[in-house]
Amino acid sequence: MVVDVEKRNRPIGVFDSGLGGLTVVRELFRTMPGEDIVYLGDSARVPYGIKSLETVRRFALEDAGFLLGQDLKLLVVACNTASAAAIEVISAASPVPVVDVIRPGVAAALAAGAGPVGVVATEATIRSGAYQRAIADADASREVHAVAAPLLVPIVEEGRADDDPIVTHVLCDYLHDLQRIRPASLILGCTHYPLLSGAIGKLMGPDTVLISSGQAAADEVRRRLEKDNAKNEKDTGGQLRCYTTDNPQRFAQLGERFGGRPVDVVEYVGTDELERYPHSG
Repeated sequence: MVVDVEKRNRPIGVFDSGLGGLTVVRELFRTMPGEDIVYLGDSARVPYGIKSLETVRRFALEDAGFLLGQDLKLLVVACNTASAAAIEVISAASPVPVVDVIRPGVAAALAAGAGPVGVVATEATIRSGAYQRAIADADASREVHAVAAPLLVPIVEEGRADDDPIVTHVLCDYLHDLQRIRPASLILGCTHYPLLSGAIGKLMGPDTVLISSGQAAADEVRRRLEKDNAKNEKDTGGQLRCYTTDNPQRFAQLGERFGGRPVDVVEYVGTDELERYPHSG
């Protein structure tokens, strides 16, 4: 097979509504340490999870358009809400492969064991029915229980830890019904939620496998790149270049917690610049 070195050296693009997608970046670097990544966090318009699907779709297309101008080899829609609202139109408009976080997460949840599947996500993601449809398409007999947990995103962005009493109180309220059902697997359907996986796992118990949609997406990216012979095999660590639509200093300060590595360079990009990109394919 002929190796396209230029293609291998192109970066992977990742976008999310804010900082949360850096948990997906963390998994990408863990899985493929030699890859370069360009990240866009649309912090000025966060949270996507409480907005209408039409608004989320418009924002997601703008985010994707900006990153596709960075000469990517693959695009990751790290935001669950954006994946639910816009993955089809982004995939149709993109000249490179697009990986979302919903379908890989569903596949991992179904493979984790027999029994009900739980989903905890933002309001917009649950309202879209994307996880419920994806699970039904893969296994129509599988019971699904979906719960919206809108307060978890601001709680995580405030820097609250797993053992914070406020975190425990809010999670007990959201997870009450799921604790009773005891699903075989629970999809953490928002990129912020893995940072609370310790508390969630403690409340759900050892019989429920927690599924990180970010980890599942990273595995899917690796598979796609290996299939296309486009995985960067260099030994040195990949570079991370970040853009944010709001406060670069705050983004850099909080980014290490989400991404698991220092964020050395963050560039500002205005939402007016994103709005120049087309809203449809």
